[in-house]
Parts: sequence; C-alpha cells; structure tokens
Amino acid sequence: MKIAVLPGDGIGTEIVAEAVKVLQALDLKFAMETAPVGGAAYEAAGHPLPESTLQLAKEADAILFGAVGDWKYDTLDRPLRPEQAILGLRKALGLFANFRPAICYEQLTHASSLKPELVAGLDILIIRELTGDIYFGQPRGRRTAVDGHFPGAEEAFDTMRYSRPEIERIARVAFEAARKRGKKVTSVDKANVLETFQFWKDVVTEVHQDYPDVQLEHMYVDNAAMQLVKKPKAFDVIVTGNMFGDILSDEASMLTGSIGMLPSASLNDRKQGLYEPSHGSAPDIAGKGVANPLATILSAAMMLRFSLNQAEAADRIEKAVQTVLAQGLRTPDIYSEGTTKVGTVQMGDAVVKALG
Repeated sequence: MKIAVLPGDGIGTEIVAEAVKVLQALDLKFAMETAPVGGAAYEAAGHPLPESTLQLAKEADAILFGAVGDWKYDTLDRPLRPEQAILGLRKALGLFANFRPAICYEQLTHASSLKPELVAGLDILIIRELTGDIYFGQPRGRRTAVDGHFPGAEEAFDTMRYSRPEIERIARVAFEAARKRGKKVTSVDKANVLETFQFWKDVVTEVHQDYPDVQLEHMYVDNAAMQLVKKPKAFDVIVTGNMFGDILSDEASMLTGSIGMLPSASLNDRKQGLYEPSHGSAPDIAGKGVANPLATILSAAMMLRFSLNQAEAADRIEKAVQTVLAQGLRTPDIYSEGTTKVGTVQMGDAVVKALG
C-alpha cells in the first residue's frame, strides 16, 4: 500500500506527523513517501505543485494531505499560490467526490455554538462535487465591459457550468452513500435563479429513479444554510455543487464544536483518494504545538476504509479517538473547564496508546 505524504504548510507538518505516527502503530505495512506541496513546494521548487510531487501522487494508492497556504504568499500571481496545489491535484487525479462528515461526538456537545439538544447525536455527510462548477468553468478572467450597467468599466467574470455526466456520477455517489446510512438525500441547488442548477436538479431527479429506496428532497442553498443551524439533525446526506459544498461543509463543521475534528476524503472513480482535514494551515498557531491533529488522524482512518481496504484498522483508529475524548483529553480548540488540555504531540501519543 503506497501512501504519498504531503504535509504542506503551517500546521500541516505537525498534524500529518501525528497521523503518520498513528498509521505506523498499526500492524500494517505501508510504503510512505513524503514530498513538498503548497508554499513549501514554492520555496523549494518555484511551484506549489512540482511535477515530482504530482507524479508521486499519481502513483500512490492514497494521498495523506496536511494543509496549504500562508498570508505571505497572498501577493503571488494566482497560479503560484499554495492553494493552487490542491486544485491541481483534484483536477489531475480526477478527484470528483468530496466526502465531509460532520459528526458531533457525545463528549463535545458543549463545544458547539448551538444548544446541545440540537447537535447531540449529529451525523451528517456532505458530498461535494469537486471538479466542475464556477471554480473550473471557462471562460474566466478580466476585461473591459461592452454592455451591462457600466460599459467601458473593468470587470471580472467566472463561468458556472456542469455537464450531465458530472452531475450523474456525483448523484450516484450520494444515493449509494445514503443506502448505507439513513436513506435520505438532500440535493442543494439554486434552481430558482441559476440555469446550471435547474439542470442539476433535473438530472439528480432522473438518477433518483434508480434508487427508489432512498428519499430525495431538493432544497435551495440559502434555505439549506438556515436549516443547518435550525434543525441540523433533519439531514442525512447532502449532495451539492463545488461552491455551495465549500460553504455548507464549513458551516456544518462548526455544528460539531471545532473544525479541528473533521476529516475529509476526495475520491476518483478508481477509489484513489486524497485525505485531509477540513481545516486550513492556520499559520497563526504553526509551530506552537497546539493544533488539533484529530481531524487528520480521522482522515487517515477514512483513507484506510475507502482507498486501502482496511476497514478494521479504520475502526480501531476511530474508536481510539473516542477513547481519548472520553478520557477528557482536549487540545485548546475543544478545551473546556474540567477537561485536560494537551498539545498536538500529546494528543497523537494518546491515540496511539488507545489503539492498544
């Protein structure tokens, strides 16, 4: 089993180190190779996604990814910014399905900004389409307007677009996932305004005919954002486009108390996947040893389950995380009075110990 380890920037190196430590504690044989990505790769090779890093990712069964980005790179031309690395990997590997679970652990209900009764037992899966939509649509750029409200003024434009195959495959992923859960899919769109998402709604409805055992509801994105706060446990699987999924998954993460607890997986049609925490590089706390590694450790568990066919090992990691939470161990982002505050390395050590 070959794993490409891409720590990235900021706290990425710290949290990935803990996930690697947990993986190495399992009785499994991995071939793990590390390469620079993001700002670290720009510093080393002049590009956020060097060809050698991309080649390693292509050859691996799975990619364990930390985080990329730092304020000091904000002045670079867009193609050279660290965030372009993750977009490049998604495109090059065909990673079209992003799984973002939002689970509120019993021990962390107090950490949510919502009332405990709203989030206790929360278990949502957001499936975000990753390779289409306005993030990748062409044409895009800047130009002088020839019409509109201000002809002759400088304007910027992006193109939102989806093809039938792109919508069909992500819809099938969502319905298949729902069959293993609560058998309900909420398709989030903006069909009342956008032609792209009227098409999305039509295609999802057609695909649903092959899954009569799964309930389907359609919801406008603005209402979905409100309902996630009002009654989040009404959702099971949410499927949506790239931009809406980007926003809603971050909103859902805070229902759980901390984005530091949430893993994610991005898969292609060969089950090759990129696994990363849902949070960013947090350069403001990098090097301080206080970052929460649990999202990355849980991402490693998802990697074992979805790409490496090691479900039993994935279960062991997830149970170990629950054990350390039950023991009252907390990094600063989830700390509360009466619990024990620990650092990044100490939390990783505790998970290893809990593996037994």
